[in-house]
Amino acid sequence: MKKILMVCLGNICRSPLAEGILKSKVDTSKIEVSSAGTGGWHVGELPDPRSIEVAQQHGLDITNQRGKQFSTYDFEIYDHIFVMDNSNYRDVVKLATSASEKEKVQLILEETHPGKKLDVPDPYYGGDQGFENVYTMLEEACEKIAARL
Repeated sequence: MKKILMVCLGNICRSPLAEGILKSKVDTSKIEVSSAGTGGWHVGELPDPRSIEVAQQHGLDITNQRGKQFSTYDFEIYDHIFVMDNSNYRDVVKLATSASEKEKVQLILEETHPGKKLDVPDPYYGGDQGFENVYTMLEEACEKIAARL
């Protein structure tokens, strides 16, 4: 079974959306998708209500997810680690202990904008439209990931 991990800062806004979107596009009996945050502030919590709402508006239910913090053990578990921004990328790669672990880590928007090193903006302090914009970016990227898997 292939295992995919989506990573953002707190694991309540972007990575739960990415997890939910990708799960809706793959055969979950063959591909496991999860998410985590580089920080531990929201461990055990539900995704942000605005992420839940935008997911529901698109027919997805992410209320079964709970926040977890990224750990070095995740390098052993997951085949691909998609991070939401360059700061997350640096934080995750810093924990890698080998070249093969580093190779698992990729900015998610590299799927749609190769070589541009673009961030999925953190919508936490923005309005509701920021969550919709993030959803649209992640939908497009997850479509490409699912097609490749």
